[in-house]
Amino acid sequence: MQMQVQLVPLGSVQIGPASWRDATLRSVQRAQRLVRLVSRSAGSTQKVPSDSSAEPRGDEVQQEERGQNRVPVLAPFPPSGLRERCAAESVAVAGEYMRRVREVEARLRRQAGTVAEEAVKLQRERVHLEKTLRSIRTNLSINGRSSESRSRRPATAETERDGADQLLRLERRELMELKRDLEAALEDAVRQQQVLGESSRKLLLCARERARVLDLVPPSCPAGPNVSTVSIQPEPFSHFTPECKQVLESSSLAVRQSQLLREKLRRSLSGAITRQNAAHRSVNDGLVKKIAETISLQWPTWSRCSETLWRTFSCFMISEQGPESSGDVPSREKLDRPLVQVYRRHPGTQLPEAARLCQGSAALRRCLQASEAELLRLQRSGLQLLEDLRGKSAAAQVDASVVRMRRQQVDKRATPAFLQQGAC
Repeated sequence: MQMQVQLVPLGSVQIGPASWRDATLRSVQRAQRLVRLVSRSAGSTQKVPSDSSAEPRGDEVQQEERGQNRVPVLAPFPPSGLRERCAAESVAVAGEYMRRVREVEARLRRQAGTVAEEAVKLQRERVHLEKTLRSIRTNLSINGRSSESRSRRPATAETERDGADQLLRLERRELMELKRDLEAALEDAVRQQQVLGESSRKLLLCARERARVLDLVPPSCPAGPNVSTVSIQPEPFSHFTPECKQVLESSSLAVRQSQLLREKLRRSLSGAITRQNAAHRSVNDGLVKKIAETISLQWPTWSRCSETLWRTFSCFMISEQGPESSGDVPSREKLDRPLVQVYRRHPGTQLPEAARLCQGSAALRRCLQASEAELLRLQRSGLQLLEDLRGKSAAAQVDASVVRMRRQQVDKRATPAFLQQGAC
């Protein structure tokens, strides 16, 4: 036998006071209003209507709802990804600033490379200038040795000042002037190198200071638009500071000054080499001409003078001594020739020939005695002529040795080949 279960309806039981229920209901309604406000556009002032579908409430609940029907204005509610958006904006701002800083840093380093390249070119010109100065000092030493060698010529007459000595003095004056000009140019080059070095140091210092914010930027990252820094207004707290602009402008001015100085040095070197070679050639040509004149005048003069002296000596000796034997007297001059013997056969016929010969011999003897001093001077002249001959030979040898020394000791390697070609 089965038993049937019957459902017994349960009666509603109120647990706790009614104020608990009303407070719970108010909290639920308030949460619903906030959810609707958040789901709508943020920042708009809205009026939340009362919930008509709510269950009937007591008088106290209705009074509270009437006092809270109008919701006050709420501030914009931040979106859910606010922190991510702020971080992305910060990354964008920082990245843009870093790219611009990197462009300025690259501009500074390129300018530093330009300054360094210009310093290398100026150093090359300085080396050429120093070589030319060494060549000029060598030529000054050669000029001094040439003058000293020519002062040791043996004959007194040959040691007097001549055209070659004048050329040596002019060469020394020209070389001293060139030496002063090139030394002044070398000082300018050294000062300009110091200016370029200081400019390069400042550029690299500014580049390192700008690179302090580039540690997190990869090397492959583009530097941004290549905008000329001349049109950018510098600001103390921007990517392009006034210090960077001042360093760039001063370095550009230093590079232009260095380029002008290099052109000036190149012109000075070419002119100095031209003048130096011209002075050296003029002295060498003068010495060669002096040697040629000495050789050309040496033997013809000695031949003519020796011939004249020999004839004069011979005439004096023959006139003084007369014929040594009767064989030296020709037949037409003998006093016993047939014509005279036939003429003297008559008395009183005497020819005046013998008396005139005796008178001539006496007159010749007196003339020889009077011309004895001239004869001695003539002999001394002959000896002096021989001495001058030896002196001229020695002087020509000295001048030839000076020319050889000048040609051998001039170091043409001290001057660059392209400058020599340009000077020629």
